[in-house]
Amino acid sequence: MAKKIKDLTRAEEQIMQILWDLEKGFVNDILPHLPKPKPAYSTVSTIIRILVEKGFVSYKAYSKTYEYYPVITKEQYRDFIAQKLLSGYYQDSLGSLVSSFVHQENMDVKEADKIIQLLQQFKKEQK
Repeated sequence: MAKKIKDLTRAEEQIMQILWDLEKGFVNDILPHLPKPKPAYSTVSTIIRILVEKGFVSYKAYSKTYEYYPVITKEQYRDFIAQKLLSGYYQDSLGSLVSSFVHQENMDVKEADKIIQLLQQFKKEQK
């Protein structure tokens, strides 16, 4: 059975982004990657404990110190967030979502071509 993914706060997501990049690390490995003003060691440690409770992170214990690593991949969380966005703001309509991006000024022709290619590939696979 697939894990139930939960929402992350902004601070939790920030820590997860760092852990996904590092693949594993101690609190002292994470701290240098956080923006200034840097939170206290104890704050980062608390956030990581919450991430452990939420099932995003696990750890290996070395005496009194812990090495943390993600157990939910960045791709799994990205897919969760995308589905939440789709259902929450676009009534599960991919067409509405794509239309929203198409009508934004930052969409360029290369990205539009890529979307068309993906849709054409999807159509071929469905036949």
